[in-house]
Amino acid sequence: MESISSAVATLAQSSNTLFILIGAIMVLAMHAGFAFLEVGTVRHKNQVNALVKIITDFAVSCLTYFFIGYWIAYDQTFFGNAADLSADNGYSLVKFFFLMTFAAAIPAIISGGIAERARFWPLLLAAALCVGFVYPLFEGIAWNGNYGYQAWLEAEFGFAFHDFAGSIVVHGVGGWIALVAVLLLGNRAGRYKNGRVTAFAPSSIPFLALGAWILTIGWFGFNVMSAQTLDGISGLVAVNTLMAMVGGTITALIVGKNDPGFVHNGPLAGLVAVCAGSDLMHPIGALFVGAIAGALFVYAFILTQNRWQIDDVLGVWPLHGLCGVWGGIAAGIFGLEAFGGLGGVSFISQLIGTLTGIAVAVIGAFIAYGAAKKLIGLRLTEEEEFNGADLSIHKIGATSMD
Repeated sequence: MESISSAVATLAQSSNTLFILIGAIMVLAMHAGFAFLEVGTVRHKNQVNALVKIITDFAVSCLTYFFIGYWIAYDQTFFGNAADLSADNGYSLVKFFFLMTFAAAIPAIISGGIAERARFWPLLLAAALCVGFVYPLFEGIAWNGNYGYQAWLEAEFGFAFHDFAGSIVVHGVGGWIALVAVLLLGNRAGRYKNGRVTAFAPSSIPFLALGAWILTIGWFGFNVMSAQTLDGISGLVAVNTLMAMVGGTITALIVGKNDPGFVHNGPLAGLVAVCAGSDLMHPIGALFVGAIAGALFVYAFILTQNRWQIDDVLGVWPLHGLCGVWGGIAAGIFGLEAFGGLGGVSFISQLIGTLTGIAVAVIGAFIAYGAAKKLIGLRLTEEEEFNGADLSIHKIGATSMD
C-alpha cells in the first residue's frame, strides 16, 4: 500500500513539474512577441536593436533573478547540491523558471517605451537592477506574504490583495517603471515640433501583428499556468482570458477607428487587465473588464502622445501601467459575488495593493534609472540617434540596404 501511495505521489509531483514547465515555455515564447511587437512599431533603423534588447534583457534577467531576485521574493537560493535541488522531481527549479519568465517581462515592457534613443549597456544595467531588487520586492509582498503586508490587509479589510497572474505585480510594475524611464530619457529627436507631434510610422504592421498574436497565445500559459499545480487549474481562467482579449479587441477597433496599431494592442490591453481577477470573475465580467481596458489604452495613448507629449514609443505605460491598474481594481469589483464573481476579494484591499505596487515601481525606477542617468548617461548622441540604434550600437542594419 505504501508503494502505491508513493507511486501516486511521485506521479502527481512529476505531473505538476511538467505542467509548470509547459507554462514556463509558453511565457518564454511570449518574449518573441515582445520582440516582434517592438520590431514592427519602431523605424527600420532600430529593428536590430529591438531584437537584441529583448533577448539580452531576458538573459540578464535570468541571472539577476536567479542569484538575487528570487531570494528577495521567496527567501530561497539555489546553492545546494543538485541532488537536493531535484529532490521534488525538480518542481522547485521549474517553478523558478516559470516565475523568472514573469520577472523578465519587466525589461521587455520597458524596452518598448524607451526605444530608438536609448544607450544599450546603461539601460541593460538599470533593467537588471529593477529585476533584481524592485520587482521582487513587490512580488514577495503580493505573492509570498512578505513583511506582513497581506496579513495586515486581511485583518483590516477582510481579504488580502489579490493578483492571480500579475496585472499589478508584473504589468503594473513594469509599466510604471517604464514611464519613469521614458521621462528621464526624454523624447526622440524630431518627435515634437512647434508643440505638435510628428508621425513616426511603424516599420512593419505584419511584424507588429505577429508580435501581438504571439503574446496573445502565450498569455493563456501566463494566466492558466499561474495555478502552478494541476489540481489548481481552472477552465474559468482560460475562458475569462479569452473573453477579456475579445473585449479589448472590439473596443480598440471601434475607439481606435480601425487603426491596426490600436487593433493589435487592444487584445493585449484586455489581457493585462484580466490577469488579476481571471480566477474570480464571471466570463461576462471579464468581457467588460477587457472592453474597458481596450478603450482605456486607446484614449490614454492618444493623450500621452499628443496632449502630454510623452514619447512612450509602444505606449507601454497606457498598456501595462494603466490597464494593469484597472485590472487590479477591477478584480475588486467584478470578482465580487454581486457581479457574478466568486468573491473572496475586497475592493479596498485591491485599491491599496494597486497603489502600493505603483509606489514601489516609481520609487525604485527613479533610483535605478536616475542613478544610471547621473553616473553614465541614458541617451545616444544626436548623431547616433539620427543614424539609428542598429548601426550606432550593433554596426549592422536589418536589411542589406541599411
